[in-house]
Amino acid sequence: MDKNVALKIAKRFICLPLEKRTLYLEKMLQEGVSPANLPIPQTRDEFADALPLSFAQDRQWFVWQMDPHSAAYNIPTALHLRGTLDVPALERAFNAVIARHDSLRTTFGQDDEGAVQVIHAQLPMTIAIDALDVAAEPLLREQQIQAYINEQLHLPFDLQTGPLLRASLLRLADDDHVLAVTVHHIAADGWSMRVMVEELVQLYSGFAQGREVSLDELPIQYADYAIWQRHWMEAGERERQLAYWKEQLGSDHSVLQLPTDFPRPSVQSFRGQRLDVTFDNTLAAGLKSLAQREGLTVFMVLLASFQALLHRYSGQAEISVGVPNANRNRVETERLIGFFVNTQVLKARIDPQASFRSLLQQVKQSAVGAQAHQELPFEQLVEALQPERSLSHSPLFQVMFNHQNLATGESQQGTRLPGLQINPLTMASQTAQFDLSLDTFETPQGLGAQLTFASDLFTAATIERMAVHWQNLLQAVLVDAAQPLAELRLLDADEREVIVSRWNATATEYPLERSVHALIEEQVRATPDACALVFGEQRLSYAQLNARANQLAAVLIEHGVGPEVLVGISVERSLEMVVGLLAILKAGGAYLPLDPEYPQDRLAYMFDDSGIALLLTQSHLLAQLPVPNGLRSLVLDQDGDWLQGRSEANPELHIDPENLAYVIYTSGSTGKPKGAGNRHSALVNR
Repeated sequence: MDKNVALKIAKRFICLPLEKRTLYLEKMLQEGVSPANLPIPQTRDEFADALPLSFAQDRQWFVWQMDPHSAAYNIPTALHLRGTLDVPALERAFNAVIARHDSLRTTFGQDDEGAVQVIHAQLPMTIAIDALDVAAEPLLREQQIQAYINEQLHLPFDLQTGPLLRASLLRLADDDHVLAVTVHHIAADGWSMRVMVEELVQLYSGFAQGREVSLDELPIQYADYAIWQRHWMEAGERERQLAYWKEQLGSDHSVLQLPTDFPRPSVQSFRGQRLDVTFDNTLAAGLKSLAQREGLTVFMVLLASFQALLHRYSGQAEISVGVPNANRNRVETERLIGFFVNTQVLKARIDPQASFRSLLQQVKQSAVGAQAHQELPFEQLVEALQPERSLSHSPLFQVMFNHQNLATGESQQGTRLPGLQINPLTMASQTAQFDLSLDTFETPQGLGAQLTFASDLFTAATIERMAVHWQNLLQAVLVDAAQPLAELRLLDADEREVIVSRWNATATEYPLERSVHALIEEQVRATPDACALVFGEQRLSYAQLNARANQLAAVLIEHGVGPEVLVGISVERSLEMVVGLLAILKAGGAYLPLDPEYPQDRLAYMFDDSGIALLLTQSHLLAQLPVPNGLRSLVLDQDGDWLQGRSEANPELHIDPENLAYVIYTSGSTGKPKGAGNRHSALVNR
């Protein structure tokens, strides 16, 4: 189709009222014409009174309104500039880029119809210049530079007033500078940052030499894309693509339950750390070879391996991973700065007994299907599926996977200009959008990876161990891709030795002439303030546990408890249960557990057969227990008065190792429960 004809069709489609636009879309699809293959027309002038946001921008606007001081969605880049730097030329280059891209002159607001974007004719910026007396020692110098970059990164933006681009120049010496650039995600994405740097370099190179620079005219601006996206989706494309995603993702959107080092906070803080993962050349070459043999891309092999690892860690059969899509499949969007990236959710349904090869084919089908339905905005998917929302984690997925194929290794290369060398700076990430993100990089030289993790959930040591497990799994796949997923090796030889042999070497010799309560008293002296008991929100330190048990033991002794005297204890799981058991032992007696859940006739038999001298219980259980007439009872949860003034010191009693410690009733051969006793020496040895 002729380009001009295609543009006329596209513009007519966009400018129709919704009802006619829907019919027009149906007619185009029937004739084999998809808007996906049409160019995006310039329509922003027709909608200048109220320019809509893209769906992705809508979400960013909502998030910013919830927390306008957050820097979680700031996108940074940093460049090391060595040589003679012309600061006015650099500032002029920045303002030329801003003049070229409407998205960098845009602010956001609200009218009666909803959120709108406002494009300003001018929104100039100045470069902030800072000086830093850096250390001579390289490591300390690097830490100072990283601290400066992070300080700039974490300054918030005001989406209502702008500008949404910030640049600061750190002067290390007359011929040594660091340029830190930050943009809010509502105005740009990762692809945009590369475009920005490339254009800055071209413009600066000319301006520094006194030349005017002419860049190719942009066919559209970001607002044109936002209008196109909304009008296309509203005409019925949303429902068509949504049907595919509903079938793929189903109704179960459970949170991925990775074992964490810390409890999940109620609200995400977005604090994070990053770990670099190095691939040796043999592993990288093997993975590329495996992809070729199986008719896959390296992206598919790495995604399948990551989902297999997450399955092994979580034990869950359905593993959903977010995968960003650049969404730059039209020539008119390739050189635009704007928020185009779209997140897709790829779900793997894993059978641990199935082979890794079968998972590869499942992932291939999922990736190909996602590519054919890539235009549905993630925000629309969330709105339609209605997963349970929480401020503690992202919806639909909590783990991200991003693979970049850097065909020429461009991310590693610097740029040399007359008198100036420009190199990208690696930044130490201190933010994490998700629980865990895996970024992989494919170049002609090999593979690389980074794991970014929420430091509220994981320690660096845990993620380092996970990285080793992932690489071990990849090695196992190269040995035999037909292995069941459950059998893929995660542990290396050293870790397996520690877990299987050393951790299981638990034999410990205890002094059989001592009693259990005497050993506990030793621990009280060693760590009095350490936590000894936890029940729900209740806690007792060793000193508190010992003091309460000693007070109760004093009462028991007054009631005649001593060696070979059997005391019944019928309580629900609680702090009182442990205090009661320990007090009986400290008083020299032996305990008989009487489970309040037992049938009444069994309890009655145990009361009668055992001949217990005293019963410890709880107030709400006393009335329901078949307590024999005349048996004394102490109610442990009403101990306030009768424990007052009792000594907290350890009772001074001699306990013989052969004294009775407890009696347990088991099912007897005649059908009647039978009591079996054990001595203090045997209890210590258990």
